[in-house]
Amino acid sequence: MAQDPIYSDEIIARKIEGAPRLASLRSIGTALSELVYAENSFTSQIAEVIRRDPSLTSRLLKLVNSVFFGLSQRVNNIEEAIFYLGLRQIRELALATPIIEDFERMHGGGFKNAPWQKLWRHSIGCGIITREILSIAGVCFEDDTDYIIGLIHNVGKIVAASTFPSAFGKLLAMPASSTAELCRNEVELIGWDHARIGAYYLEKHHLGPEIIEPVRWHNDPEKAGEYAKSAAAIQLADYMVRAAGIDSFEVEGVVCEEDCYALPGWAILFADRNEKEDEAVKTAVHNSLTRLPGVLKGMI
Repeated sequence: MAQDPIYSDEIIARKIEGAPRLASLRSIGTALSELVYAENSFTSQIAEVIRRDPSLTSRLLKLVNSVFFGLSQRVNNIEEAIFYLGLRQIRELALATPIIEDFERMHGGGFKNAPWQKLWRHSIGCGIITREILSIAGVCFEDDTDYIIGLIHNVGKIVAASTFPSAFGKLLAMPASSTAELCRNEVELIGWDHARIGAYYLEKHHLGPEIIEPVRWHNDPEKAGEYAKSAAAIQLADYMVRAAGIDSFEVEGVVCEEDCYALPGWAILFADRNEKEDEAVKTAVHNSLTRLPGVLKGMI
C-alpha cells in the first residue's frame, strides 16, 4: 500500500515559490531573439550580439563543426557558422544556452552522482523533436513556443532536486521502469509529480498558459484541453528521444520508436491520417530522430 506523501499541497506550493528564480525564463525575448526575427537583420548584426556571450559563441562553433563534420576545415568565424546553421538553429541554441545554464545553477552541484548532462541532452532533444512533430502535424507557432515547451518540460525535476532534496535522493536510488512509475514514485515521496511541480513553478514565473499547460499535462495530453496538441507533441518527443538512446536518468525502461505510436499523443495528433499519410509521418519523424544525436553532440 502506498504511503501518504510527506508534504501537504500548501507546503509543496510554498517550497516551490521559494525555489531559485531562472532569469532565462523571464527574458525569453532577448535582443538576439528579436534580431533573428527581423527581416532586415544582417548576419554581421546577429554575430555581434552572439560575440557578447562567450558561452553561446563556444556552443555555436562547436555545433557547426559537429553537424557539418565534412567541411574541409574547421569553422572559427561566427558569420560563417550562422551561414551554415541558419537562423532557426541559431534561435534554438540561443534559447537553450541560458536555460540549461540556469538549470545547472539551480541544482547547485547537488547530487553529484546524478548524470545531469543526460537530462540536459534529453531536454534539448525534446525541444527539437517537439517542434518537428508539431510542424509535421500542421500545428504552427509564430514564435518559439513549440521549442520552449519541449526544452523545459522537465523543469519540475530540477525544481524537485532543489526544493525536496531528501525525496529527490530517494527517487535517484529507485529508478523507474516507465514514466508512469516515476510519477507514482514522485507523488508518493513528495505529493506532486514533476509535471505538476514544473507547471506551478512556471506559473510563478508568469509564463503564459500556452507553455504552462503543455508542461503540466505532457504525461497526460488528453487532459490538456485546448493545449492537447502541444502536450501530445511533448509526450511523443519524450518517448522518441529516449528511443533514440538519449534518455533521462530516472527512467530505465527500454523504449522503441514503435511504442510511441500507441501513446495517446499519437492519436491526438495523427489519428485522422490514412495509411499512406501515417507512413509519411513516421518516416519524417524517424529522419528527424536520425539527425538528432549529431545535433546534440554540438549543442552540449
